[in-house]
Amino acid sequence: MTVDNFKKLHEQYPLINEIKQLNTVFWENEHYLNNENNIELLQFNEVIDAKNRLERFAPYIQLAFPETTNSNGIIESEITEIPNMKKLIEKKQGIDIAGKLMLKSDHSLPISGSIKARGGIYEVLKHAETLAIENGLLKIDDDYSKLNDESYRKFFSNYKIAVGSTGNLGLSIGIMGAKLGFNVTVHMSSDAKEWKKSLLREKGVTVIEYESDYSKAVEEGRKQAESDPMCHFVDDENSKDLFVGYAVSAIRVQQQFRQLNIKVDHDHPLFVYLPCGVGGGPGGVAYGLKQIYGENVHIFFAEPIQSPCMLLGMMTGLHDRISVQDLGLSNKTIADGLAVGRASSFVGKVMEPILSGCYTVEDQYLLTSLREMYEQENIFMEPSAHAGLFGPNILLTKGKGYLKRLNLVDKMEGATHLAWSTGGNMVPEEQRQLYLNSEFV
Repeated sequence: MTVDNFKKLHEQYPLINEIKQLNTVFWENEHYLNNENNIELLQFNEVIDAKNRLERFAPYIQLAFPETTNSNGIIESEITEIPNMKKLIEKKQGIDIAGKLMLKSDHSLPISGSIKARGGIYEVLKHAETLAIENGLLKIDDDYSKLNDESYRKFFSNYKIAVGSTGNLGLSIGIMGAKLGFNVTVHMSSDAKEWKKSLLREKGVTVIEYESDYSKAVEEGRKQAESDPMCHFVDDENSKDLFVGYAVSAIRVQQQFRQLNIKVDHDHPLFVYLPCGVGGGPGGVAYGLKQIYGENVHIFFAEPIQSPCMLLGMMTGLHDRISVQDLGLSNKTIADGLAVGRASSFVGKVMEPILSGCYTVEDQYLLTSLREMYEQENIFMEPSAHAGLFGPNILLTKGKGYLKRLNLVDKMEGATHLAWSTGGNMVPEEQRQLYLNSEFV
């Protein structure tokens, strides 16, 4: 990007200076609810199709992963109220969070322990189903538990799956892919945690490490897969299958809210705060929720101050044609799953009329929140998961203009704030103690 282009960007978007100074910022999406910008890159019936496919695979999942027995093979997490954490946030930040503060507990998702268990596992399952059907080994109305037989693992061993990842997506692809019998290669960026690499290798997954960041890992993974016709590349930046797998969660949230008697309507707005890396996971969730709740849901992406790639891409309209490194940011953060310098253009364009805005959060907040959540609610989540918990604070301080413009101020008593957790229960005890006892890891 030329010097002149940068000068124009700084003049057009004053928030860039705040971002460069590493201040926490709140950006309101000017294209929100502007349907003229709604590029129809997918339809909601694709999400329904994904939901049905996951239900077909449930008998297999229950058999292959006994930890899903209680949910009958459905990979899902609870929504819980976190009143002690709410009181602490209110006291420390000097704010009043009217309404409920809830947690979507994707840190406890079975099999791979993160939000990536949704889209990542779904794409592997869809690929397996496609191969098995094309080769006459499976029919839609079969009992999919048959896929746990050794004959199917031998069949899938003829095929490869590859993915580039900062960690959690690699875990999901690797664990499910290896269980089915695929030869899986995960291209890991420098910020991926060592325990995630070790766990993958224990599962029989090939791990290739890079000294550079996430974008390089994806680039190399894509390049190697393109030269091998037997290899399926899970493209975290552009995959529609990943996206719709994540979006299924919105249907589940609607069911859970009904069970919890939580209303979402004109007088009971829903505010959702989603940690964001390249954008696929939060983008899929946001798309699904918007299709279900329309103008009654307000969705914000949360990013580290050194890695606000989605904010930068959407604010400028440049999407993947600008990176955080272009601004001189390091893309280094304790939130390894969010250490992404360049956002998905596919997701950014889908989000243009859907996303209410983005905000940034400091690493120190993530670590402090990690300890406080453990102390107050006995819940352990990875640092990246805590980006969502900063949402109510920044919305009620720097986001007051948004609330006024949409006439939401008088409706906050009936509001629900949903912080979306991302990872946590797979973290080894030794690593947990490092997070809980060290200032920085």
